Amino acid sequence: MHCEFCGKEESLPFVCNFCGGVYCGDHRLPESHQCRGDLTQKRTITAPPTTTFTWQTPSTSSPYPTTRQAKVFSGVEVRDIIIAWLALGFAFTLTRFTLLGGSTFDAPDFAVYFGIALITVGPGFVFHELSHKFVAQRYGFWAEFKMWPMGLLLALVTSLFGFLFAAPGATYISGANITGEENGKISLAGPLVNVLIGTLFFPLYFSSNALLAGIGFFGAYINVFLALFNLLPIGPLDGAKVWRWNKLIWAATFVPLVLVFFYGFVP
Repeated sequence: MHCEFCGKEESLPFVCNFCGGVYCGDHRLPESHQCRGDLTQKRTITAPPTTTFTWQTPSTSSPYPTTRQAKVFSGVEVRDIIIAWLALGFAFTLTRFTLLGGSTFDAPDFAVYFGIALITVGPGFVFHELSHKFVAQRYGFWAEFKMWPMGLLLALVTSLFGFLFAAPGATYISGANITGEENGKISLAGPLVNVLIGTLFFPLYFSSNALLAGIGFFGAYINVFLALFNLLPIGPLDGAKVWRWNKLIWAATFVPLVLVFFYGFVP
C-alpha cells in the first residue's frame, strides 16, 4: 500500500481519522500530510487498512475495543512481545559471538550472555513500547504492540557483522482528536521508562560480583542510550512529538540525559 502524500510503499499504513487518507509513518499526522479534513470536528474512528501481514489482523472482534477491553493483552500481542524480546536478546548476543563480530563461539558463554541480554536489552525495548500503550489507553485511545518481522530480521542480519540495528516493532495507536499534549505525553512515556529501568540497574554496577556489576553497567547504559536516542527531535522518533508539544519539557529531559551519557558511560 502506498502513502497518498509521498507515494512511499508502506507495509504498516496509517489512516487519518479526519480525511480518511492512507499514509506512511512519516506523514500519518494531519500536519504532516497537509490534511484537508475538518480538524475542528470529531470523526468516527477509521479502521486501519488491511495488509498481507497476518500479524496485523486485529485480535478482537472490533479493532477499537472499549477502554475496559483495551487494557487486556490479546493473545497475538503477547506472542509478539515474547518473540520480539527473545529475538532482540539473541541478536545482541550474536554481536559478540559471531565470527564476523571477532569472537569464537562458546556455548556456555553464549548462554550466559543471552541471559544477560534478555535481562537488560529486552526490558529496554519492550517496556518502552508498552509505556506508550498504557498512557494512550489512559487517554481512551486504542493501542496495541505489534512486532515488525522485517525489523527483527534486520536485527539478526546486522548482528552477524558485530553491530545491531534493532526495530522490533511498535505500539500502534488510533483514535480521534488526539491533542498535541496527549501525543507529547504518550511519546515521552517511553524514554522516561528507559530512564527508570536504567536507574534500577545502576546500583548493581557497584556490586563486588563481577557478573552483577556487568549486568548493572550494561543495563544502565543501554537504557540511557535508548532514552537519549528516542528523544532526538527528528522524524518519527518520540523526541519530535515531545518537541512539538513542549520544548521546555523536552530540554529538561534531553539535556540531563546527554550529560549522564557522556560523563557516565563514554570513556
